[in-house]
Formats: sequence, structure tokens, C-alpha cells
Amino acid sequence: MTAPQGAAPERTFRSVAPVIALCWLVVFFDGMDVNIYGAVMPHLIDDKGFGFTASTAGTIGSWTTFGMLIGALGCGTLTDWVGRKPMVTGSVALFSLGSAVCALAPTAAVFGGGRFIAGLGLGGLMPISLAIVAEFAPRRRAALATGLMMTSYHAGGMAATGLGLWLGPDHGWRVVFWAGVIPAVVAIPLVLKWLPESPGVLLAKGRASEAEAVAARYLLPSPTLAEAPEAGAKGRFAAVASLFGPGQRFATPLLWLASFAGLLLVYGVSTWLPELMRASGYSLSSSVTFLMVINAGGIVGMLVAGRAADKFGAVRISAIWFLLTACGTFLLRAELPLGVAYVIVFMTGIWLFSAQVMVYASAPSVYTPAQRATGLGWITGVGRTGAVVGPWLGGAVVSGGNASLGFTTFAVAAVLGAVAISLVPLVRRSRRTPADEGVSTASPGTESTGPVVLGHKEGKILPKH
Repeated sequence: MTAPQGAAPERTFRSVAPVIALCWLVVFFDGMDVNIYGAVMPHLIDDKGFGFTASTAGTIGSWTTFGMLIGALGCGTLTDWVGRKPMVTGSVALFSLGSAVCALAPTAAVFGGGRFIAGLGLGGLMPISLAIVAEFAPRRRAALATGLMMTSYHAGGMAATGLGLWLGPDHGWRVVFWAGVIPAVVAIPLVLKWLPESPGVLLAKGRASEAEAVAARYLLPSPTLAEAPEAGAKGRFAAVASLFGPGQRFATPLLWLASFAGLLLVYGVSTWLPELMRASGYSLSSSVTFLMVINAGGIVGMLVAGRAADKFGAVRISAIWFLLTACGTFLLRAELPLGVAYVIVFMTGIWLFSAQVMVYASAPSVYTPAQRATGLGWITGVGRTGAVVGPWLGGAVVSGGNASLGFTTFAVAAVLGAVAISLVPLVRRSRRTPADEGVSTASPGTESTGPVVLGHKEGKILPKH
């Protein structure tokens, strides 16, 4: 079907495939690096000469996610200033360096330092990739594009589990961490050559002709001053402050709380599922395989949730998925036959990971294009406090020898996430002001097509959605 005469060509997945493919690749390596730690955890603990215990492992897991917190907050705020491409390149280089430090680490303390360095890169990469996909995705398909990209995280998790099962028993955990250096060799050259810069960022840097060229190549709307982030340090502070403007001041902390609960689940389960299943009586090989099964469920869940969110709204799907996650994790408290346990873990993976991703997909319904990267950076950054708590909490539970309590704790976190994300549209409706009437509350798959109007503050041009 061709566009009507005189109409702009419709942006499709094919027209932006190189951008989404590059984001898919770097997030694949992100997922691989995050899940490598959980995949080799049993071998680390069994390496008596290295001095790892369940408690030490949980603490170092929290160092990783603390690095992610700093990376997400820093990159989410700086990416509009420095640019998307340099921040993606730097993030990949950091977590590759961290993996090399872990592979060479003589002590647990140095190993923890390597995981912290890796966390800085891992935390920064995710909000940037989400912002890129949200900007370049086809109209009314933003949630599906986000889910499609995030399948790579779970494909990376499955690859990490496969490396742990294949290399860990015979070659040791250090060899597995050397695989984490591959992204620096493979991804960085491709990003430098093929990843486009955001037209809005280019316009903010005064590179208007380049911004127009990128927009034309990928069939994006021509960037406007309203969509260009304000430059300089003052602009970065203003961008963060704008997240608490009319219609957003209550939605922002609720998105943060939902992200906290979601990332507590994602990183708590990814780090400790093998040990929790082992404590429930399953064998070592079966316990590690559960990590691959839950990530396989995650891949299916991203595709299902993305399509459902484009039709019914990301907020609604996120809330339902959180509640289903609570049911799945609570069921794992019971001592189940191995086959039944695999099915429940797979189904829980469908809901658990995409519940968190749909929190991200909800952000465009709350924030304007100029706020998107900063908003996503702070949603993922503040949410990383949940990622810090998750591995630590799992370590405390495993140290106490009570796997049932661990699964119950994760179920409660899922209910908390469902409540928080469900309240977002309510506070948006109840706190709207006349100045906020132009802010979109459409589902994240929609795109602004309205004219640009003059705002009331300081004579700035503001987008009407």
C-alpha cells in the first residue's frame, strides 16, 4: 500500500531496522553480562580458595546494581548533552572492561570492583537504548518495538546460561567472564559506523543540517526546538526538574516505585533463581537450567506484551503482568515435580521481565519528547535501587536456608509494582491543570501529530500532543 500523493512516507520497521538491530545487539550483550554472574554463581561459591559465600555473593551482586544505578542516572541525564552514540560506545566499553577485571581478579574484593565497573556500563546502556528505540520506532508500534528490542536481553541471558553450563564445569568461571569482553570487539565498531544520532540532540548542538538528514533518512518528523533538549549544565538540571511539572509530579514517583519493584524482581530472580531452586531440592544442573528457561519465557513475554500494550496500553498490561508474576513466584514455594516446575518458571518468565519493560513503555504517555531520555534515565536509575536490594535480599534469604521465604518476598514485590503502575493514569487525570491539557495521555504506541504551539512560560515553543 502506497502513501497518498503528497503525504509523507510511513515509517515502518523496515525503514528503521538498522537502528533497532544495533540496539538489539548491544542489549543482547547487556543481558549476557548481567546473567553471567548468576550463571556461574554456584561455581564461584564452590571455589573454596576464592572465599565466596552466599552472603559475599549477594553483596557483590548489589555492588553491580549500585554501579547500574549510578550509570543509569548519569547516562540518562547526560545523553542529551553528550549524544546517544558516544554514551552507547562508552557504556559497552565499560562493561567489557569490568568483565576482564573479573576474569583476572585475584581476590573477591577485586572481583567486586570489576562487577561495579561493569555495572556502570550496564546501567547506562539500557535507558539510552530505550530512548533510541522510542524515538525511531514506527508510529503506534513503540511498545512492540520496545518489547522486540528487549527480547535480546533474555537471549543474552540464555547465552550466559549456556556458557555457564558449557564452560563452567570443565574450564572454571574465569573463562566464562572472558566471554564478556566480546562486546568491545564486536559491538563498538558497528555502533560507531552505523548508529545514527538523535535528530533532537543534533539540533540542540546547532547541527541542523545533520539533524534534518537523519530525520529524512529514517522517515522521522523534522526536529523542532521544542523537541531539542536544552544545552549545558543548566539544561540538565532543568530537564530533571521538568519531570515534576504539572500532571507529572505524582506520576514520576509512581513510575519510579514500579521500576523499583520490577528491577528488584528482575535482578533478584536472575541472580538467585538457581540457588533458590537448589535450596528447594533440585540438582545443580537443573537449578542452572531454570535460569535459561525463565529467560526463554522472557523472550516470548516481550513479544506478547509489546503487541498487547500497543492495543490496550502499556500501563494496563504492566499491572496485569505484575499480578501474574506474583502468582507464579508464589507457586514456586511448593515442592513441585521437575516438569511442572519448568512450566511454572517458563510462564513466570513471560510475565516477570515484560512487566518491568512495560513500565518503560509507559513513559512516553507521561513525558514529552524532550523529556524522554531524562525521564527514562531516572526511571531506570531510581529503579536500580530495587536491583541493589534484590541480590542482597536473595543472599540474606539463601543464607538463612529458607527458599520459600524468598519466593514469597518476590511475590510481594510484584504486587507492589502492580499497585504503583496502576495509579499512574489516576494521578494523571486527577492532577491535570489547564496548562497540562496539551500533554498526551495516549498509549505509548502513539505519536504526536499536532501542531507546535507557543507555551506560556518564557515564550518558549512547546509541543502540543
